[in-house]
Amino acid sequence: MSFQEFKPRQFQQLPMVVKNILIINVVLFAGRWLLEGKIDLDRYLDLFPIGTEYFKPHQFITYMFMHADLPHIFLNMLAVYMFGSILENLWGPKRFLNFYILCGLGAAALQLGISAFNNEYTILLGASGAVFGLLVAFAMMFPNTELQLYFVIPVKAKYLVTAYAVFELYNGFFAHDNVAHFAHLGGLVVGVIIMLIWKRNKTFFF
Repeated sequence: MSFQEFKPRQFQQLPMVVKNILIINVVLFAGRWLLEGKIDLDRYLDLFPIGTEYFKPHQFITYMFMHADLPHIFLNMLAVYMFGSILENLWGPKRFLNFYILCGLGAAALQLGISAFNNEYTILLGASGAVFGLLVAFAMMFPNTELQLYFVIPVKAKYLVTAYAVFELYNGFFAHDNVAHFAHLGGLVVGVIIMLIWKRNKTFFF
């Protein structure tokens, strides 16, 4: 199969890891809403800064499965479904899961590191960092595949992901919002590193 263009009809099955990621995220999102006022899932599952009162090591994993609102989870899970399904079908479940988790860990590490440097108290939640890893992996494997920007404008994957990375870098330094822009970049950078290692060694690492 060529790594220049992806044909959507090549894969029809929803693979195991992607399916479970979607289920876990939806269940926790619903639980967060249904248990509001009874159990504070955010306190236990979001990622708090290291050394603070609520920080627990497991949060480096669980934060990837928590989301703030409906648009947040919808966009992330749409990307997991679209790009994750393709990559898992190509790589297999074990390699895909390791890639996804490592990108999420890289996202957390960079964002918490930047926040600590700036003396900011940052709480992380969401799959966006891991999703950025999936985006860059797809763009590196299928650079000339056209994606629909805003579901309308066709843009090649390599240009879209590059522009998105520049946009996130700019916002990381200059935007004053509640979005963890450096987490997005952390997931992207780890994704690039892993893909380059795999390309150089031409072997399965996981």
